[in-house]
Amino acid sequence: MKKFENKSFLLYNAYMDDLMKKLEIYRFENRISQRKLADLLHIHFSTVNRWFTGRNMPNKIQTYHIKKLLETHKLRDTHFEIT
Repeated sequence: MKKFENKSFLLYNAYMDDLMKKLEIYRFENRISQRKLADLLHIHFSTVNRWFTGRNMPNKIQTYHIKKLLETHKLRDTHFEIT
């Protein structure tokens, strides 16, 4: 059971990392600040800042709204990489 839990945790982290990279690309492409992104998601600026500094991850409801935002505004270049 322990191996399954570790694998699930790693998959979840990989998924969240990918989602955060897409969100950062969205910010860059649309030239919006973390504060503006927070306004779009109807959350506080410090919450968004914690995501991008790695201190916290979005919860399920926030993840839903991030995915909805990204689906509504398709990324222009899906091959853009953040280094």
